[in-house]
Amino acid sequence: MRLIGLAVVLAFSVLAAPLLVEAQQAKVYKIGLLCSPPGAYVAAFEESLRQLGYVRGRNVVFETRRARDCRAEELPKTVADLLRLNVDVIVTEPNHFIDAAKQATTSVPIVMVYGRDPVGRGYISSLARPGGNITGLTWDPSPEIFGKHVELLAEVSPRLSRIGGIVHPSALEEDSLKAAEDAAKRRGIALLYMQVRTESGLPKAFASIVGHRASAVMIFGGPYLWGGRAQIATLARKNALPTIYMYREGPDAGGLMSYGTNLTDAWQRAAIYVDKILKGAKPADLPVEQPTKFEMVINLKTAKTLGLTISRSIVVRADEIIQ
Repeated sequence: MRLIGLAVVLAFSVLAAPLLVEAQQAKVYKIGLLCSPPGAYVAAFEESLRQLGYVRGRNVVFETRRARDCRAEELPKTVADLLRLNVDVIVTEPNHFIDAAKQATTSVPIVMVYGRDPVGRGYISSLARPGGNITGLTWDPSPEIFGKHVELLAEVSPRLSRIGGIVHPSALEEDSLKAAEDAAKRRGIALLYMQVRTESGLPKAFASIVGHRASAVMIFGGPYLWGGRAQIATLARKNALPTIYMYREGPDAGGLMSYGTNLTDAWQRAAIYVDKILKGAKPADLPVEQPTKFEMVINLKTAKTLGLTISRSIVVRADEIIQ
């Protein structure tokens, strides 16, 4: 009888094993994307997840929610919508989106793709031990990157005396502005800021920059400025102004140059955090990454249009040249 009972148990185990595996495989994770990033980044993020075993429609779905025009006052409602869907993790950037997610939940894991000063903003306790429900990547290790932007523009235009800075209010960071101002002051360059809230405000901003006799433009960032990068490049060429962006998509769209972290790489790295969290890791225990590689991209075709000769000393330092 014992042998018969054992045989029945073993047979049941053999039959049940595939059912258990199938049940495990049937788990479909919900990833919330707060304020939809550009399609190319979503594609890179999704491809990285696919390589880790997550396939859209099979074991993962993406719930994308975007506040109207990405307005800060609408973000709480947008985050609440994601939370009602019981997402397993929220992926978002930049800081004002992270702020909204942080205020809405202390339990749902949040992966920041590039957060500015996450310790100072209270997102995490430390880079090594975040200690809460937020982890991910920082945007850059120091605001000095904007000082580098001033220096590069000065190298490209040796007679540069005024720079027009374009910034979206949501991306206004005092330490970044101060770093740029300090670098400009050291070189005897005046730095003027133009706040742009929508893409429709870009022509007026450029008219003001030209009116103040600035001869170069720095793009400080913000949701509309990313989306308006091609319009910025067109306006800059029309007014014979060299531009520098934080992201390589600027020169891709016809701007002169960029210096900063690779945003596609950041989204790919974010997928690794999501994978670890979905497999049971706690955000509190996942160290926050700082960028280790910065890239410079130069559009020589634009330089030629602007009548600029880019010195070999700059060209050889570039990570990519667009001909």
